[in-house]
Amino acid sequence: MNEEWYQHILREQFLPTIQEQFGDEQCLFQHDGAPCHKAKVITKWLGEQNIDILGPWPGNSPDLNPIENLWSILKRWVDKQKPTNSDKLQALIMPEFFIYFISPLFNQLRTSSHLQLRPGQDKAKQFDTYNDTELHMYLLNNYMIWNLVQKGASSLDQRFENAQDKLLESLYGTKKSCTPRWQTCIGNTDDTLGFALGALFVKATFDKHSKEIAEGMINEIRTAFKYALDHLKWMDKQTRQAAKDKADAIYDMIGFPDFILDPKELDDVYDGYDVSEDNFFQNALNFYNFSARVMADQLRKPPNRDQWSMTPPTVNAYYMPTKNGIVFPAGILQAPFYAQDHPKALNFGGIGVVMGHELTHAFDDQGREYDKDGNLRPWWQNSSVESFKNRTECMVEQYNGFTINGEHINGKQTLGENIADNGGLKAAYNAYQAWVQENGEEKRLPAVNLTNDQLFFVGFAQVWCSVRTPESAHEGLMTDPHSPPKYRVIGTLSNSPDFAEHFQCPSGSPMNSGHRCVVW
Repeated sequence: MNEEWYQHILREQFLPTIQEQFGDEQCLFQHDGAPCHKAKVITKWLGEQNIDILGPWPGNSPDLNPIENLWSILKRWVDKQKPTNSDKLQALIMPEFFIYFISPLFNQLRTSSHLQLRPGQDKAKQFDTYNDTELHMYLLNNYMIWNLVQKGASSLDQRFENAQDKLLESLYGTKKSCTPRWQTCIGNTDDTLGFALGALFVKATFDKHSKEIAEGMINEIRTAFKYALDHLKWMDKQTRQAAKDKADAIYDMIGFPDFILDPKELDDVYDGYDVSEDNFFQNALNFYNFSARVMADQLRKPPNRDQWSMTPPTVNAYYMPTKNGIVFPAGILQAPFYAQDHPKALNFGGIGVVMGHELTHAFDDQGREYDKDGNLRPWWQNSSVESFKNRTECMVEQYNGFTINGEHINGKQTLGENIADNGGLKAAYNAYQAWVQENGEEKRLPAVNLTNDQLFFVGFAQVWCSVRTPESAHEGLMTDPHSPPKYRVIGTLSNSPDFAEHFQCPSGSPMNSGHRCVVW
């Protein structure tokens, strides 16, 4: 098949079908639900690199053959789940493609093993589209090499970095090359050897008492959240008890997994990953292959409840709905979120709100669908579901009214995170108040002229201090499930009567308007 015939197939058969389902041709280059504007930026960037999406491509020239999202688009066609097995899958796919690319991933599986293809309609017809048009292996090869080049651009020479910088500048208003080299090196090491790096990080920085203190704070915040549940007037008794049971069942993973401090266990994690001290790019290629093998190897294994998705140095936290667990890596258990010598007000306002945030995710618009064991099933009474939806609609409208550079926040897109922000602040503040009642008022910090209650809210606000380019802010509004940092503070505090009381906000002012949206 020559290039003209391939372009004809794309123009006359492939693109019209895709456009009918997805619209604008330029919007085909979307990733993971990214908006059309981002796809158009990428299309424009490809043109600036002299890469014509449907231009004349030499058949064996990988860098000029960008079938950027061919298989991603195929996956997006799929809308029904239908199990198959490797024998049936092999019958759908051209033999060469199956032998070289699919079969190695399934070498741990029996031919009768059930496989779950991404939801779709008639997969035989989908694959026949490519078999019938004699899509030669070099085209798939070129596509895969292009994806590898795109993924490995940061590991290649200056030409690739320059091209990538142009794309990043269009999308975010900044260049990756602005990042100091040492940060790039640390980031790459964390991406590939994160648990080994985490062992060094933990030994050097993580105080042995931090984990115990963090576990105590989580339990105090859990207790405060459950206390608030008892006083919700909109939730029926049966659903309330089930919610309390779910809160009790949430388990926590703090700091780091124990295996990283055992050299043998740590070595076992990276068994099969070959690293050279003088060939960085080959190390990257080796890791891509290694991580693919590890992922494929997990297909037949039962889920590991204690598996960490983030490395210990990561400054982040997350909730796992299917496991009903919360995770706080060692990286976030440091200033400004937490420090042992900080006042309790600052720690509860920092890491405490983060803990409350992750706990509240178990009861946001998506997390509430899962029961205490992580099963997706309806466990709410209908009356409570309706009351919940009414309260969340208030929050959607509230955040819809906030703007950044003249653009409105999408209150629906950010709803889950906004629920977690508001619920987390309330639970953490109530937990701090309970701590004060039990232990007595702390001494006030000198020179700052703030009460400890005010210090709690300042501690919450300061962790969201940030500076963003207009391009990055726009990208965030389009794609980020979180509200912009500014409104993670303003929106949350404007719903807090405790904040208004302790800062004596006048009635009717923006931070004490009298109209508050409260879910939890």
